[in-house]
Amino acid sequence: MRPEDLLALTPSGVCCKRGGFHIDPTRPVDKALITHGHSDHARAGHGSVLATQETLDIMRLRYGDNFAKRTQAVSYGETLTMGGVRVSFHPAGHVLGSAQIKAEADGLRIVASGDYKDVPDPTCAPFELVPCDVFITEATFGLPVFRHHDAQGEIDKLLRSVALFPDRAHLVGAYSLGKAQRVIAMLRQAGHSAPIHLHGAMEKITEYYVSRGIDLGDLKLVRGADKSELGGTITICPPTSMSDLWSRRFPDPVLSFASGWMRVRARARQRGVVLPLVISDHADWDGLTATIAATGASEVWVTHGQEDALVHWCQTRGLKARPLDIAGYGDEEETDATVEAEA
Repeated sequence: MRPEDLLALTPSGVCCKRGGFHIDPTRPVDKALITHGHSDHARAGHGSVLATQETLDIMRLRYGDNFAKRTQAVSYGETLTMGGVRVSFHPAGHVLGSAQIKAEADGLRIVASGDYKDVPDPTCAPFELVPCDVFITEATFGLPVFRHHDAQGEIDKLLRSVALFPDRAHLVGAYSLGKAQRVIAMLRQAGHSAPIHLHGAMEKITEYYVSRGIDLGDLKLVRGADKSELGGTITICPPTSMSDLWSRRFPDPVLSFASGWMRVRARARQRGVVLPLVISDHADWDGLTATIAATGASEVWVTHGQEDALVHWCQTRGLKARPLDIAGYGDEEETDATVEAEA
């Protein structure tokens, strides 16, 4: 069997015609297998959605109860059979509930990674290496310049700044699903026990993480807080909120941003960020290349990000590789710009 006979590229994204499903489709389809809850992968309007319980819950929080006609929760490691295709979900280490999806038929194994990272994260299950014949990988940070190094060291840098400027508020821009909760959890691991403030857009998702047993300590909403109370505090907020009127309620704020893109100094300057934190929920160049090699795949399909560089790396090592050029995927920090307004 050729890989294209099991999974093929269609206008709606990667499709398994034999199994009757799409993986992270970019348009409404009859049956969608969703890797995780970020809006560039998880869309409303499908007939049926299969995903981990956490991803289904997150989609319900974001889109409402009627985001799909039917839903089915799939546990990690559970195997389903659809049209003779065996399908299973495996931890991707990206955010809570994120999964890689393996499709197997006639001895051929294809793994679609979704978004993933291969470094520790106290808020989600760690990445699981799944051997396969064809690996469909993301490439958000698929250039050698992107090496994220030690995320905990970035948290330590933030805490040093808080200690150095005890009267100033520190605003940390972070994506509302995954990054925000990871930053909070890492602050707690570093010994920061003071209340951490949240923008209202972070409230529902963060409460959900806590309901799933993720200990995030004492959290307070910024809404209603007096300006004098916010000096010396850390507030987690959507990146876009740091440049609007909302940020004026803070005393002499220090603007920070937790993202893999902060490796690029020009990006930090464009946003007015003075304290960039290189913390990413995507694999960096070393993580991408090491994962590809470890899967044992002889063929690699690259879905989004810096596709050409990663394809070239694969080809120079004797692997068959090609870009999929799927329109509709992107970095969630850039594409999911909708921010819930605070009352």
